[in-house]
Amino acid sequence: MPRVSIVIVTWNALPLLKRFLPSVLATEYPDFEVILADNASADGSAAFVRERFPSVEVVRHPENWRFCRGNNAALPHATGRYVVLLNNDVEVPPGWLHPLVEVMEDQPDVAAVQPKLLQTDEQEGAPRRFEYAGASGGFIDRAGYPFTRGRLFDTLEPDHGQYDDARDIFWATGAAIMLRRTALDGDAGSVGLLDETFAMHMEEIDLCWRLWRAGWRVRVAPQSAVYHLGGSSLPKGTPQKTYYNFRNSLLMLYKHLPPRRWRRVFALRAALDTAAAARMAAQGNFDTVLPPYRGLVPVDHFLRGRRRFSDLPTERFRALGPRTADGGRRPSARER
Repeated sequence: MPRVSIVIVTWNALPLLKRFLPSVLATEYPDFEVILADNASADGSAAFVRERFPSVEVVRHPENWRFCRGNNAALPHATGRYVVLLNNDVEVPPGWLHPLVEVMEDQPDVAAVQPKLLQTDEQEGAPRRFEYAGASGGFIDRAGYPFTRGRLFDTLEPDHGQYDDARDIFWATGAAIMLRRTALDGDAGSVGLLDETFAMHMEEIDLCWRLWRAGWRVRVAPQSAVYHLGGSSLPKGTPQKTYYNFRNSLLMLYKHLPPRRWRRVFALRAALDTAAAARMAAQGNFDTVLPPYRGLVPVDHFLRGRRRFSDLPTERFRALGPRTADGGRRPSARER
């Protein structure tokens, strides 16, 4: 089996490392390494891991480089064919890596794959709910709003197996994403690492968009499920988290959309984001992969009452992949 490198970025999160790192080290896979990218923690995280878990390679950064730069700076230490970016608040079962590796080995044009992401804590006997950050694979609508199979805005569905089909998705969650190393920094068809302009939040959507544009595919493998606490870096509702979500969403669209389409979308987003801010206060270019959902998720969710991913009309999803001049799908990296 090919070697897998698991990279975990952390900053002043010693309680999370004590709780979740043991499950990562208990992974049942013949050849994997764990790299802890420590963003200059002041709580003794690096010393604790070196003493208690000597098999973990600790890469100590001089300051808090956040998620993007923290991962990028640690990747040169990774020796695996595949790299997993894993949040420090994710619990994994022993066999979680095998389904992800199987996708990569069986489908050479897949550059990224995620497991199913569920919440860590649920009431005893109740089905686990999908977790906000990635659920069972992500999409964006034509205004750039991200959503997932299992989560529309704040509505989290219980997991009843309704999204257990392995399929292509537009973006894979950065909380637990396996990446093909050659797609990041290989010679042909590589797209580079995480864009550090994002710092944190939505950087994985940007990366997956770049992968699709380069002819790679992105998948979800629900046969693997991991459990995410969520909100550890920036709790939900904090001004900083809101800032990064709104800013990075617009930055991502600016990067990927042709100028004329960007101007139209920006005008729409200005109106919708203003409305969203008020609500919170009260409570093209043929080389571009177009957003896969033709509708507007805020309209579907809040006005039309479509609370679940499965409520969205299937005919509004366009095929994933770059477009050709006649509107057809551009061949994938494997097909070329």
